[in-house]
Amino acid sequence: MAIIAPSLLASNFLKMEEESKMLNESEADWFHLDIMDGHFVPNISFGPMIVAFFRKATSKPCDVHLMIEHPGNYAQQFKNAGADHLSVHIEACPHLHRNIQQIQSLGMKAGVAINPHTPVASLTDVLHEIDIVCMMSVNPGFGGQHFIPHTMEKIKQLRKMIDERGLKVLIEIDGGVTLENASIIMAAGADVLVAGNTVFNSADPKATIAELKSL
Repeated sequence: MAIIAPSLLASNFLKMEEESKMLNESEADWFHLDIMDGHFVPNISFGPMIVAFFRKATSKPCDVHLMIEHPGNYAQQFKNAGADHLSVHIEACPHLHRNIQQIQSLGMKAGVAINPHTPVASLTDVLHEIDIVCMMSVNPGFGGQHFIPHTMEKIKQLRKMIDERGLKVLIEIDGGVTLENASIIMAAGADVLVAGNTVFNSADPKATIAELKSL
């Protein structure tokens, strides 16, 4: 059964309390929070203050995805804001192992995110150290993009790496997840589905989450 992590980036920020209430009442497992700095990706979203607002509004895990440069400078702030999981991009971390140790030392689960062009083999030497791989299935920076088909092969490769080593690392797929492709994504080996527009643009978000959860 999939872990469903609706991306709050697609929510209505004028109705944050209502959106949080809806997710709390739904079968959603995590709150997924995308942090963008306008440097690592060509967009700016929000920072620790907004994470803190959502943290106060839910008891569900807050899954924070840092699409920013120098993420180590901000790990403590996001911990203070209430992040339960913190994912950093391998492409933004020349000292990735140090970043992973920092995140875990702060009491958060450590995730490593990889862009569409980054091979899963780049995770070989840290896979046993982490809790989550956040695999980007679109180019990061904007919501509403179409799923990149080659991601399916990357999921299968990563699933094989994890299983062969007997690890419990979760594979999280972020970008372009829909009701139409969610089943094949899960069949390829994914554990966590991040869904933004699919949930929040739905006529019945709770029903959409329930449908994703049932796959």
